[in-house]
Amino acid sequence: MLRQYVSKPLAVLPTGAGVLTRSAATTTAAADSKDKIEEIRERLAKGPNFGDFVQNPELSKEEWKEFEGKLRRDKGENERLRLPPWLKTPIPVGKNFAKIKAQLRELKLATVCEEARCPNIGECWGGGEHGTQTATIMLMGDTCTRGCRFCSVKTARNPPPLDPLEPVNVAKAVASWGLDYIVLTSVDRDDLPDGGSKHIAETVREIKQRNPNIFVECLVPDFRGDLSCVETIAKSGLDVYAHNIETVEKLTPFVRDRRADYRQTLKVLTEAKKFNSKLLTKSSIMLGLGESDVEVEQTMQDLRQADVDCLTLGQYMQPTKKHLKVIEYVTPEKFKTWENRGKELGFLYTASGPLVRSSYKAGEFLITSILKTRQDQQSATKEK
Repeated sequence: MLRQYVSKPLAVLPTGAGVLTRSAATTTAAADSKDKIEEIRERLAKGPNFGDFVQNPELSKEEWKEFEGKLRRDKGENERLRLPPWLKTPIPVGKNFAKIKAQLRELKLATVCEEARCPNIGECWGGGEHGTQTATIMLMGDTCTRGCRFCSVKTARNPPPLDPLEPVNVAKAVASWGLDYIVLTSVDRDDLPDGGSKHIAETVREIKQRNPNIFVECLVPDFRGDLSCVETIAKSGLDVYAHNIETVEKLTPFVRDRRADYRQTLKVLTEAKKFNSKLLTKSSIMLGLGESDVEVEQTMQDLRQADVDCLTLGQYMQPTKKHLKVIEYVTPEKFKTWENRGKELGFLYTASGPLVRSSYKAGEFLITSILKTRQDQQSATKEK
């Protein structure tokens, strides 16, 4: 049965506003919440559109004819699908790209942009059309203890020990960039008792100490379901708690490492907000792995039931010949359908497009707008 969920109210009713019955108060709060959500969406609509960040060229009839019947691989076929035009990106070049790469090397920092072979690296590091430089720092080294079949990050049972200077080095780099928003992600470190949660939390604190106004998003592991680790991250001072569900439940055992459970992911996202109700929570789904529309719909509903605020949907792209093959290249029009469905389900923010990734800069801009709106509302409430 289809259920729809409404995000929690972003502000409370002022005291002394009169006595309301429980029924009337509930109705008023629900209406207020709906108004606040619409208010945020109207504010976002006045800024850069998501399409301003993502290049989705319209195909001519000739181009569509060329790719007709080649967007999906039939069962039993082993030949790799050709890359459609909307997924082709330019080779990274430029002064900004070279500068940020040199600084990361100097501080011995890893980025998921490089390790995951993100197609947007040239645009994000180079500044792109809007001149906004962004990079997603990957904490705890470049070697993961898990072996998900979609991911190109290196794996090992016992990666090198953590760098104790990393939290400070990351904070220094972020401060020098003068950013409003930074994304921290990490490898899985199942070899560590706390999964590296204290290390991540320390990095957040170091960043906030140098710039209390910066918004920090952490894309973190599931910590094997250890909720004490989730609590450590949730209470570290970050603003956005992100953990990717990656794919639909049916495909999870074949796509993700067997230690990454679909229901465990939902629990982690649910509990993070219970530990810190001020957090925005965020997750991401890859499309093109053989999932059905019904399964994608169910996954989106499951994430809303877990009170997830922000959702991204992007195209899975096979990083090397050793990884899972692409079953289907999903069209930009289909991604737009999922974006609209996300709005209907009540996500505060849904980014859906072929080149969308969980930490893509358009998402950072829009989530920053949401966070600033909440800050303004909290300040207004205190003044009253």
